[in-house]
Amino acid sequence: MNDTKSLPTLPDRLSGNPRSPHHVEEIFEHSIGILLNGKERTDVEEYCISEGWVKIPAPKALDRRGQPLLMTVKGTVEAFYK
Repeated sequence: MNDTKSLPTLPDRLSGNPRSPHHVEEIFEHSIGILLNGKERTDVEEYCISEGWVKIPAPKALDRRGQPLLMTVKGTVEAFYK
């Protein structure tokens, strides 16, 4: 028998940082894609569909704990499973 597991629904807001309250571990067991203004982004750290923004790490800037600083980019956000 072919036992397929259904994918969990993607939340409105999701973070890749495990310390964030918006991090959902079950979703990261699958590959996720993010479209921002119709173009796929692979460097998204956090997103919010209803507010229309994604957070991406700055190229070189780090905070005092050594984590990359996040820049907010606004636009039309769509999340999907690959």
